[in-house]
Amino acid sequence: MRQRALITILLGATLLSANMLSAPAMAQTLRIALASEPTAVDPHYHDLTPNNALAMHLFDGLVLQDEKQALKPGLAASWENDGRNRWTFKLRQGVTFTNGKPFTAEDVVFTFCRTLKNETKVSGSFADITGNFASVETPDAHTLVITTTEPEPLLPNLLSGLPILTASIVEHGPISYDVAKNCGVTGPWPAVNHFNDGTAAIGTGPYKLKSYVRGSAIDLERNPTYWGPAEPWATVRFVPVTNAGPRLAGLLAGDYDVIENPAARDLARLKGDKRFGHVITPSTRVIYFQLDVARNESPFVKAPDGKNPLKDARVRKAMSLAIDRDAIVKRIMDGAAEPAYQYLPTGMSGTLANPPKLAYDPTAAKKLLAEAGYPNGFQLTLSSTNDRYINDSQITQAVAQYLTQIGIKTEVDAMTRAIYFPRRAKKEFSVALGGWGSGTGEAASFLRQWPPTPNDAKTLGGSNYGGYKNDEFDKVIRAAVTTLDDTKRAELLQQAMTLVLTDGAFIPLHFESGIWAFKSELAVAGRADQFMLAMSVKPAK
Repeated sequence: MRQRALITILLGATLLSANMLSAPAMAQTLRIALASEPTAVDPHYHDLTPNNALAMHLFDGLVLQDEKQALKPGLAASWENDGRNRWTFKLRQGVTFTNGKPFTAEDVVFTFCRTLKNETKVSGSFADITGNFASVETPDAHTLVITTTEPEPLLPNLLSGLPILTASIVEHGPISYDVAKNCGVTGPWPAVNHFNDGTAAIGTGPYKLKSYVRGSAIDLERNPTYWGPAEPWATVRFVPVTNAGPRLAGLLAGDYDVIENPAARDLARLKGDKRFGHVITPSTRVIYFQLDVARNESPFVKAPDGKNPLKDARVRKAMSLAIDRDAIVKRIMDGAAEPAYQYLPTGMSGTLANPPKLAYDPTAAKKLLAEAGYPNGFQLTLSSTNDRYINDSQITQAVAQYLTQIGIKTEVDAMTRAIYFPRRAKKEFSVALGGWGSGTGEAASFLRQWPPTPNDAKTLGGSNYGGYKNDEFDKVIRAAVTTLDDTKRAELLQQAMTLVLTDGAFIPLHFESGIWAFKSELAVAGRADQFMLAMSVKPAK
């Protein structure tokens, strides 16, 4: 600002004119077609990739992740651990929210409290992180000290996914991490609709919310007070286009600048066309089926003996043997995926170095069914989204056909994710399709969320909708997630991985790849977390 004050008005006008000519992108609207629409602007509503990606435009976390999921400073400039269960975060100074309020440690404490006081959320939605906090102290306005009930070696990784709100959106007195006393909040806590209408959508991110019209478009505008580098796009428009064909047609017609997840088979139409480019990025997202292994009577299972066959490990193994993963990757995913034999790609921390291949063997599957007492099979319904994961309903249809071939008469009930996820959280399904990307870059991400018996603090097993229970696994995973030594933690996670794979209550199918197609005058950085971010799109020149 001081340097600019020394520049003459005439020179300033000349520079402004030159900038307008050399960087027209600064005044452009970036138009993006989404494969899956965010279900809310509220960043704590549902821990779902489309929602989290939208939140990253409007809000910041204490810690951020780059496109390869490496950690970098966000609203916290630095952090350190005492070797046990105490973490100290030094907060970035000079940051303001879009309503002009300064960012302080009080806002972080308010955010933590809100995750535990959020009555309109779907499932746990970040309470699994804050539920482990024994205390949160603020020695000064820009220092935060978190003491966890149990050691949490991955706390910075976990906090990278938790968007920070401003306490100014509620009536409050002194804010403190005292959940029993409502943390100092004296008025009502904000609900999801307060974010969707914009009144509570106040963050420190690179963009501000202009409008959110469900099923139509989400419009953002650049945040002029953003603490980081200014984004090249003055405005961003996200348009939900759930069918891959119309998304690609819109790109070819010039209606969109970037589209996510075009069908891999359609990429041939872009190759050799200088007007367009594309990028394929491997992700950590595993697509799998979660089975109801707890209830004696499951809602969408009908067996001759009146029992729930999914409780039998032989039946679950038969179901896995019936699935040709290679064929699904080749024919449905068009090669833009990898068969999954565990819950995180091999080579990442906590994974098995050489996981046993999950073979396709329908003959062995039929034999196992007969041994389990179901030589003529039984009836089953697979529940799935039809607008969340790449080719989700087609994948489910294919698996239904494979199961039918071994005698399990299988139907498919595919529905929009807005209906599906709340129903799944209420445990209304017998076999449910799921997709999970590791937010921490190690096997603990899946293994702490889905298979554990839920604990009282709800920090483990928050998504165990199938009622899976293995006492040995619970013992191992509880030890793993509190082990600070990376090598020892990885060994424990490998043990936990083996136990879950053996029991077969979660049947992995494949790992998705993220695919983006775009106009050639743009450069797009594909992300391992599959987030579609305007911040990942820059002018190519």
